[in-house]
Amino acid sequence: MDINFEEISFQIIAYAGEAKGHAMQAIFEAKKSNFAEAEKCLEKSEESMILAERAHMDVVSAEANGKEFRIPVLFMHAEDQLLSTQTIMLMAKEFIDLYKLIK
Repeated sequence: MDINFEEISFQIIAYAGEAKGHAMQAIFEAKKSNFAEAEKCLEKSEESMILAERAHMDVVSAEANGKEFRIPVLFMHAEDQLLSTQTIMLMAKEFIDLYKLIK
């Protein structure tokens, strides 16, 4: 299995960026007490994150099957975006719960 790191990296960055944007929008909506819209944004965020994680899993699976790689900096950046977005998504859920408690 040949891995195109540039293509995979940009897929991860694009989907993770989309997921991050939806997660942040969820926080903004919750802050305005638009909880139904906040939940919809979280769902969209999770859908985008699944796509980012699938692209990432291609590399992880290939390596687990014995393929050795030299990891380019662009892929490391993509992984950083993936991980930071996962954290933001977790925090968005907590913010929404907190805003619900405040209201």
